[in-house]
Amino acid sequence: METIKLNIDLSLNQLIEAIKQLSPKDRLKINDVIWNDNIEIPVEHQKIVLDRMAKSKANPKRLLDWDEVSKNL
Repeated sequence: METIKLNIDLSLNQLIEAIKQLSPKDRLKINDVIWNDNIEIPVEHQKIVLDRMAKSKANPKRLLDWDEVSKNL
């Protein structure tokens, strides 16, 4: 297994530049590690999404077609 040991201070931009130097395979590994963490979604955010879903089910006419909307962006 390939290992890298770092003990340096980096700004976010420096870290991004370092990651850009990795192979695509290693960059994908980093992406997987970042996004596979179990991120807790705050209850307040869950309530907002559930409320919006309920409103769209109750009144589907309020929804906009993405293809139409994206033409105007």
